[in-house]
Amino acid sequence: MKDKFAVSMFGQKRLSREGGIEIVVKELCTRMARDGCQVTCYNRSGHHVSGAEYDNKIEYDGIRQKFVPTIEGKGLAAVSSSFFAALYSAFGKYDVVHIHAEGPAFFSWLPKMFGKRVVVTIHGIDWQREKWKSGFGSKFIRQGEKNAVKYADEIIVLSKGVQDYFRDTYGRETHFVPNGVNRPETREAGFNNRKIWTDERFLHIISWSTGTGKRYPVFG
Repeated sequence: MKDKFAVSMFGQKRLSREGGIEIVVKELCTRMARDGCQVTCYNRSGHHVSGAEYDNKIEYDGIRQKFVPTIEGKGLAAVSSSFFAALYSAFGKYDVVHIHAEGPAFFSWLPKMFGKRVVVTIHGIDWQREKWKSGFGSKFIRQGEKNAVKYADEIIVLSKGVQDYFRDTYGRETHFVPNGVNRPETREAGFNNRKIWTDERFLHIISWSTGTGKRYPVFG
């Protein structure tokens, strides 16, 4: 019997919905696990925003969770957790190591040195963000960008602008894969001949009685 395709993921804080990267990783990992992949997420140690019962949960929706040593402090949590995640990924039995964001990509050389195929998803040009425009953080993140170019087998970007940036700056081709959204769920409302479309962020009421099909966003 063939072993499951094994993937390691890191760069996220944890499996949660507290940030853009966390949402992408959670959605991606859930679907990969559902499709039969063996997915391991290396998360930061510390308190989970959803409650203490999630702090040391080993499995989540078919995803294996491992918690790495994390030094608390400004910038130190991301650097320390990414280093240990890269180290564990390098020695683990994985077909692919998938790293999210430019900062964690600083350590892309580590699993690559041990023969792993490395994929890096660039969620944005992070060193250009206001909070990282100067100091050690900016230099570290920018070097992470360069390490991704040098060591990653494949790079995924979320926008055409970032794709152009990597081509113009480094001559590096990337894969443009924008973030997806969940398909809306249609429900019969049972009043005034309306249907309600829901997803996790918006509620759209479409009134067919007007004949316009106009959408009215309602924020919950």
